[in-house]
Parts: sequence; C-alpha cells; structure tokens
Amino acid sequence: MGAQLRVYKRRIQAVTATKKITKAMEMIAASRIVKAQRKVAASMPYATELTRAVTAVATGSNTKHPLTTEAEAPARAAVLLLTSDRGLAGGYSSNAIKTAERLRERLAAEGKEVDTYIVGRKGVAYYGFRERKVSESWTGFTDSPEYSDAKKIAEPLIASIQKDTAEGGVDELHIVFTEFVSMMTQNAVDGRMLPLSLDKGEEESTEKGEILPLFEFEPSAEDVLDALLPRYVESRIYNALLQAAASEHAARRRAMKSATDNAGDLIKSLSRLANAARQAEITQEISEIVGGAGALADASAGSDK
Repeated sequence: MGAQLRVYKRRIQAVTATKKITKAMEMIAASRIVKAQRKVAASMPYATELTRAVTAVATGSNTKHPLTTEAEAPARAAVLLLTSDRGLAGGYSSNAIKTAERLRERLAAEGKEVDTYIVGRKGVAYYGFRERKVSESWTGFTDSPEYSDAKKIAEPLIASIQKDTAEGGVDELHIVFTEFVSMMTQNAVDGRMLPLSLDKGEEESTEKGEILPLFEFEPSAEDVLDALLPRYVESRIYNALLQAAASEHAARRRAMKSATDNAGDLIKSLSRLANAARQAEITQEISEIVGGAGALADASAGSDK
C-alpha cells in the first residue's frame, strides 16, 4: 500500500506542475489577445479604404491591369497559407491547413496549377513531411507580426502576379488565414486577393449606400494602379496576419484553459485514490496491531496457565 500511495503522490505533483504551466500560458495568451485585437481594429479602416480606392480607380477606367483584370483562361494560381510557429493552440493550424487543402483541390479541379507559399513553422512542417513543393516560406513572427513582415511576404507574390504564366507567373492570388470573430469563435477562411473582384466591391458599396467617387488620373490610371498594387497586397496580407495572430492567441488560451481544467479534474481523481490508499494502509496497520495485541494476550494467558 505504501508504494501505491507514493505513486499517487508523485503523479499529483507532476500534474500540479503541469497545471501551473498551462495556467501561466493561458494568462499570457489572454493578455496578448487584447493587443492583437487593437492592431486588427487599427488596420481595418486602412485596408477597407484602400480596397475602396482601388475599386473606384478600376471602375472609372478601362485599363487592363493584373490588379483588376481576370485572365481569359487562368492556368496558375498562388495560395498563401497562414499558420502558427508554435503549437499548443488546439486545432488552429490544422483547420487552416485543411481549408488550404480544399482550396487547392478546387483550383486543381478547375485545371489550374497551384504554387504554395506558407507562413508559420506548422505549415512548413506539414508540407515538408509530405515532401510537397513550397515556393517560399516565412517563419518566426506569427504571434506578433509587423508591417515589414507583410511587405516581405508580398514582394514575391506581387512579382509572380506581374509575370506571364509562361515565365512562371500566376493568374490568381489566394490567401488562407484564420479570421478572428470573437474570443470564442475563429474561422479558417480563404479568399482571392487578386484579381480584385470589382462587382463584389460595387455591391458592398451599394448595400452601404455609398457612391464610388470619380477620379481624374495623372499621369494615367495604369500608373495609379501600379502604385496601388503593392500597397493593396501588403495591407491585405498585414490585416490577415493580425487576424491570424489574434486567432492563434485565442485558440491557445482556450486550449490551455481546457488543459488546466482537465489537470484540476485529474488532481481531484488522484487525490481520491490517494486518500483511499492511505485509508486502506491505516486500516491494515490497525488490523495488524489489533492482531498482534490479541496474539500477545493469548500467549500471556497460556503462560499463566
């Protein structure tokens, strides 16, 4: 019994130490969510207005540009997948990867070749383990991205969209990331960044009661779109990085809270087992003492006779 009790005590100590770690990680993730939410809220107006400006410029001109003009027969597409650098975040990265896989299958069914770009060690490890080709990858900043990171990611993507498909370029640019809805809800989504859907932008403006302004372009609409192209892609990627970071922290907080609660339940269960073992040990010792005392009493009575 003593050996069994020691086993329970060691397990309780180990689980208690784990509970402290998960509780600390939960609190750290909770504190980082607030900062990430503020960054998302601050970036949204810029991204929205930039998209609106691009839509207005493209609608008011007949210039063919990779930002707004769809290829007649698109043959290649680039997919940017945003995952995390670290684990312990539940199904955060796996949900984004699954969404990217569904998007890849849909594009392949449309007869398009897919070039994959990945952010985050989890996505890189997933594709590396399966020996799948990755055009380019970036790691080390998923939990706290900066605008410079978005610029670094956007550079090869913009270069690929500006090339002809015969030279290794792409006709479409898609992004897969985890959208932050609330502290409890984060959805893995995919969207097409380029070419920009003008019909969708006009519909959204009409629903809001907005009228797109008319512009005069100097020196030309094409030059304006050339200047807006990198800004548009960078802002979209930056906003997606911020939403993904907030979603990662929220998923990690939820996973660590669940782990902490499970550790607490396990400690209670082990404590009950330890108490039962201790009680059994005490009962056995009492029985042995009573039995020994009875044997001594019987021996003493026999010697008196």
